[in-house]
Amino acid sequence: MGKRLQLDIGVKVKPAGKRGTRMRIGELARRTGVSTRVLRYYEQRGLLGAERDANGYRRYDGEDAVEVVGRIRELLATGLNTDDIRELLPCAQGGPGLTPCALSSGIVERKMAQLDHEMTELARRRAALGAYVQVMRERRTQDEALAALALRAG
Repeated sequence: MGKRLQLDIGVKVKPAGKRGTRMRIGELARRTGVSTRVLRYYEQRGLLGAERDANGYRRYDGEDAVEVVGRIRELLATGLNTDDIRELLPCAQGGPGLTPCALSSGIVERKMAQLDHEMTELARRRAALGAYVQVMRERRTQDEALAALALRAG
């Protein structure tokens, strides 16, 4: 297997239990620190699979589900959206980080290019605001000088 990229973004999960065990949504929420509402959202977006008991309760595949939720949280923290994450998850199984593959590289490179563009745009906006601030300071200084002259003349 190829190298894996590991992200350190502070995603923590509770210690592992037995593999192959099934858990309900409340247990998965407790183990991952993610609310049940968010887990349902992940399922709705196709990021997390669940089986249903006869009574309709969700059952997740124990440690695999804990790992998947951890991967989802890692990838969300990078700014990727759920559509991108759904595509990346096959490259993010079996441990932390991503296994490099054409799909993961393309998505990550596209996101980085988008961030570069956004950073350039933010720098442009900041420079424009800086110019406004400079003009306002100069005008305030001029107004204060005129006011001082008027007071002396009066």
